[in-house]
Amino acid sequence: MITATLLRRAPARRSCLAQLVRAARNPATTTPVVIARFYSQVRDAAHDSLLENTRNIGIIAHVDAGKTTTTERMLYYSGVTQRVGDVNAGNTVTDFLELERARGITIQSAAITFHWPRQEDCPPGTEPKTVNLIDTPGHQDFRFEVDRCLPILDGAVCIIDSVKGVEAHTERVWTSAHSFRIPRIVYCNKLDREGASFKKAVLEIGSRLKGWPLVCQIPWWEKEHFVGVIDLISQVGYRWKSEREKVRFDPPELKAKLAESNQTLLDEVEVGRQRLIEGLADFDDAVMEEFLAENQDIPASLLKQAIRRAIRVGDGRVIPVFAGSSFRHIGVEPLMDAIADYLPSPTERPDVQVRVGSSRHKLAEYIHEKDKRGSKAHISSVASVFKVYNHPKEGVLSFVRVYHGTLLRNASTFNTHIHAQERPMGILQISASKTQDVQELSVGQIGALRGLKQSRTGDTLVTTVNNKPASHAFRSIQIRQAEIPPPVAFLQVDPFGNVAAQELQTALEDASREDPSLRWSRDPKTDQFTIQGMGKLHLDVSLYNMRQKHKIDAEFGPIEVDYKECLIAPLQPQHSMFDRPVASKPGKASCTITLEPIEPEDHERLLETGVERDGNIFSIEVPPAKVQESLGFDVEEAQHQLLNGAIAGLARGPRRASPVHACHVIITLDASEGAFESPTGGHFSGAARTGVQAALRDAYEKQLVGVLEPIMLTHITCPEAAAGTVQHDITAGAGGIVLEVNDRSAESTGDELIDVSKIWAPSDPYDSVTSLRGKKSMSRMIEIVAKVPYKEMLNYDDHLRSKTSGRHSMTMSFDSFARVVGHREKGL
Repeated sequence: MITATLLRRAPARRSCLAQLVRAARNPATTTPVVIARFYSQVRDAAHDSLLENTRNIGIIAHVDAGKTTTTERMLYYSGVTQRVGDVNAGNTVTDFLELERARGITIQSAAITFHWPRQEDCPPGTEPKTVNLIDTPGHQDFRFEVDRCLPILDGAVCIIDSVKGVEAHTERVWTSAHSFRIPRIVYCNKLDREGASFKKAVLEIGSRLKGWPLVCQIPWWEKEHFVGVIDLISQVGYRWKSEREKVRFDPPELKAKLAESNQTLLDEVEVGRQRLIEGLADFDDAVMEEFLAENQDIPASLLKQAIRRAIRVGDGRVIPVFAGSSFRHIGVEPLMDAIADYLPSPTERPDVQVRVGSSRHKLAEYIHEKDKRGSKAHISSVASVFKVYNHPKEGVLSFVRVYHGTLLRNASTFNTHIHAQERPMGILQISASKTQDVQELSVGQIGALRGLKQSRTGDTLVTTVNNKPASHAFRSIQIRQAEIPPPVAFLQVDPFGNVAAQELQTALEDASREDPSLRWSRDPKTDQFTIQGMGKLHLDVSLYNMRQKHKIDAEFGPIEVDYKECLIAPLQPQHSMFDRPVASKPGKASCTITLEPIEPEDHERLLETGVERDGNIFSIEVPPAKVQESLGFDVEEAQHQLLNGAIAGLARGPRRASPVHACHVIITLDASEGAFESPTGGHFSGAARTGVQAALRDAYEKQLVGVLEPIMLTHITCPEAAAGTVQHDITAGAGGIVLEVNDRSAESTGDELIDVSKIWAPSDPYDSVTSLRGKKSMSRMIEIVAKVPYKEMLNYDDHLRSKTSGRHSMTMSFDSFARVVGHREKGL
């Protein structure tokens, strides 16, 4: 019964059924092997069909561009919800945290699964696409939340506010997606707002996102009212009357309608399709052949296939552009069609890159190579943890994407990052706050493992056939991790008593496992905790979440700038011996520590032989292999513990008790006679920690310890009248440097990659009509790009609000650390 049902659902499976029927009619030639082969073909065909109909998609954008509103409309139209969630009303599905609904922003990424088109709308013989969609935050303080989700995506929708255009954080998340070569399309939202300009948005896509905008849809204007969208590829128009009530106009009907009511827009449709074909011909040979043959009627199916091929590479050279207003429901369903039509399935994406030691490989090639060499890998699946979340009902969930094989619910997983074995308590499919148990996850699928106690974001999980031990070749394999930026803000917490201190430590351990960009440390002498984060909002949200889950009895200090300490000059080698009992076990271990500052030009060279942690590079030197055999302890474990000890030693500097940054630590394990005696891991870490701390104290006595402060790359967009004040505040008051001053009201900006003058976009309705809408859109907005010390910008947003009456936007991202000198250093 189950087999027959599966076989009926796709043409490939029906072919297998036909073969099985023919074999059944001739029992003499039918063998168990033949039947087994048929069942294998059925299973493979079902799996291939499932993957081809899967879309792993993320939504990325600047804060308040309409990501969550768009997602809520998608859930509504796909039938997942029966009502439309609204951010202002606080009843959205994806922003299901209490703080998200209170602030009206997305704080953590949410995973949603829906099917599109609806089954009743699918043509005969086709299946709906299964869309796994990740709604990510837009605020810069949660950029790591975006970055850790990007590696598992096969495509992305970038949403742009048509009033504000391409904003600074949009460029940053676009660049992050570009580094992972993720195919992208752009959706110009909020076209119903006063001041919205589709033309300006398209031109900025070309100039700021460094790609060729391929206008696939244009807004349908009736006078100054935005009523629908027109698809240039199929020349079909959609006009909305309400959220569920839209009218479709096929090409003949559309031409008749526009010829009667809007001849200018009809001309734009014809010109726009021709310009789309011309632009696409530069990137696709099939369209070029039709274009050179002067074919006036290129079919829509050929253009769709060409667009799909052009963006599949993920290089961002071609950017399909779509239009709409999600709040008014206009354009959301055509956008969902575009996701299904243009963004790739997991089978169309290149094989994931993995790191084994210092070398990099393609995962499938590496597994095939090891199998070919007879290493008996027995690898059943390889998956990556991209998020850990403490679900209110299910407990700790580890979100994973499977890159190889099939992950079974009862399979024991080996974590290649911490070298630990764990068995999950089940597999779930997540749809925001709703969960559903599943038996397995296959290649390209996304799900959540319940009950893993040690796995963190970025870890790689390996399962083996029959739960056999993973071979040595796969024990250190790691899928690319998202880089965690350094913290720029911190606060100190004083718990009231030992019980409160232990409760706070538990809360911080849970929080930092869910969010690795949140760091913390505990002073063993005073029991004071230091919590570090990506900004004020990040720390506010983290503390709120911890207070919701744990009863923390403590005094919280103000949020301050996270300074670092650094070495000014190299230090002499420092010998360290740790000769004290650890956990009631006597032992002794020795090592030599050498500290030196990292020069920018040496960073890449040092990484070839070292390991980077928290902005410092550690190089561990051990005796040759021949000597290791006679030492009597595990040298690999000793290396691991020496690294842990050195990291702990740099956690608190001698000058301000701030973390040490940009330091190269060379640890040489002493294996000479009498240098070690029955050492445990604690002895090795103790030797490295005390050696590093002694070297830092020596540097402080010699006045070789400096202070670093975070410098932020700041983008401020404000009215022209306030631009002079902002520039004065940055340069004279904050000691910053203004890098650029741009007129954001201009329609074009020069760029060496894209000739903006050649980009086509339809005219806005108020280009030739003087109206209140047009006048508002013409107010000059100035963008100021500067590098400013974070301390001076910590509360500048509130100050700027009074100067601009709230008509400004400010985003900051960490740029670098710079040494504090002169009167500012004395002020510390």
